[in-house]
Amino acid sequence: MYKNKMLPVFGVLATAAFALSACSSGSMEEEPMESSATSEAPMSSEAPMTEESEESEMMDPAANLVGPGCSAYAEEVPDGAGSVEGMAQDPVAVAASNNPLLTTLTSAVSGELNPDVNLVDTLNSDEFTVFAPVDDAFAAIPEEDLNAVVSDADMLTNVLTYHVVPGQITPDEIAGEQTTVQGGTVEVAGEGDELTVNGANVICGGVQTANATVYLVDEVLMPASDDM
Repeated sequence: MYKNKMLPVFGVLATAAFALSACSSGSMEEEPMESSATSEAPMSSEAPMTEESEESEMMDPAANLVGPGCSAYAEEVPDGAGSVEGMAQDPVAVAASNNPLLTTLTSAVSGELNPDVNLVDTLNSDEFTVFAPVDDAFAAIPEEDLNAVVSDADMLTNVLTYHVVPGQITPDEIAGEQTTVQGGTVEVAGEGDELTVNGANVICGGVQTANATVYLVDEVLMPASDDM
C-alpha cells in the first residue's frame, strides 16, 4: 500500500526535475523532501485518536458490570462517591463506606461493631475480590445470631475474611471454586446476570474500586463451622 501511494509522488518529482534541469540542479533535492513529509502527515495524525479511544473504553468502570440489580443500583446512587464511577476512585474499604447499600458491612470491617476487628488497612493495602453483602442481607439474620458473631472477634474476622478472595477477578473469570483470605472456599456458579456465590445471588458484580473488584450479594456468606 505504501509503495502505491508513492508512485504519483515520483511522477511529480520526475516532471519537476526535467523542467528545472535547465536552470539549476541545487533545488532538485530540497522540494522532494518537503513533498514527501507533507504526504505522510495525515497518516500519523490518526494514531493518537485511536489510542485515546481504546484507553477511554478500557477505563470505563461500568464496562464489566453484571447482575439484575445494576440498574436499580445506578438509579439509587446515580452519582457521587458511592456510585459506580465514584467507587472506582477509592480503595475498597473507603469506597464501601461511601456506598449507602453497604453501611453494615462498613461498620463491621472498620471496628464500629467490634473494636477488636478493624480490617480497613488490610483491605486497602492489596488487590482483592470482595463479595459484599448489602444491608438487607445483614438485616435478614436473626438479631441474636448476628450479635453472637459480632461479639466474638475471631468469629467476626472469620466471617468477614470469608468474603474476600486475593486478586481481582472479573465476572467472565469468577465462576468456579475460589479460595478466600479466611482459608475456606466459596463456589461461584452461573454467568452474566445469573451469578451466585454459595447460592447467594449476585445483585451487581464487577464493580471496580482502586484496588478491588466488588460483587454485591444478597446474603451473608458463612464459612463451614469447622473453619470458624
